[in-house]
Amino acid sequence: MAYETLIVEIEDYVALIRLNRPDAMNALNATLMRELAAAMTAAEANDKVRCIVLTGSEKAFAAGADVREMAGKSFIDVFFDDLFAPEVAAIARVRKPIIAAVSGYCLGGGCELAMLCDFIIAADNAKFGQPEINLGIVAGLGGTQRLTRAVGKSKSMDMHLSGRFMDAAEAERCGLVSRIVPAKALIEEALKSAAKIVEKSTVTAMIVKECVN
Repeated sequence: MAYETLIVEIEDYVALIRLNRPDAMNALNATLMRELAAAMTAAEANDKVRCIVLTGSEKAFAAGADVREMAGKSFIDVFFDDLFAPEVAAIARVRKPIIAAVSGYCLGGGCELAMLCDFIIAADNAKFGQPEINLGIVAGLGGTQRLTRAVGKSKSMDMHLSGRFMDAAEAERCGLVSRIVPAKALIEEALKSAAKIVEKSTVTAMIVKECVN
């Protein structure tokens, strides 16, 4: 299937999915989220896929939701449209392991998307944040819950209330990411991790994911 906002490659039982909106720093819009949910669902159903790696560009995993697309919407519009909720639910339903390979900015909806994955490998230039409060809004894709579970209440409150970013070193210290690698080696290292998972029983990997969650 051809995608407008994604690049998908499948090799050696690993699906590598790249967010591909370079002019918008991979900001999440309706098309990207719809295509991502479809790509994840297709990978889940594909016997040639045992693990998924989700990444962006070196500059940005995803810099947040596309505020230009949302600018004309009121709270009621977003609430009744259930904005991005079906797509997030589809990604959350994927039972195969998903690795987020994060380089550059990983903010707002981008951070929430990374946290939907099973673990995060961060490049040394990665920056994480939930700066929605700067726009007078609240994280909408589970960020208030998932970040709190990952890093604890105090750190989560600090980030959500101030809008500040954390670098890769802080993200690793507080447990948001599993490890840090050089930016130039990010995809190579993520694919190595995926290859190790692929060697294991697919059914057991899926059960491990379900049990941990």
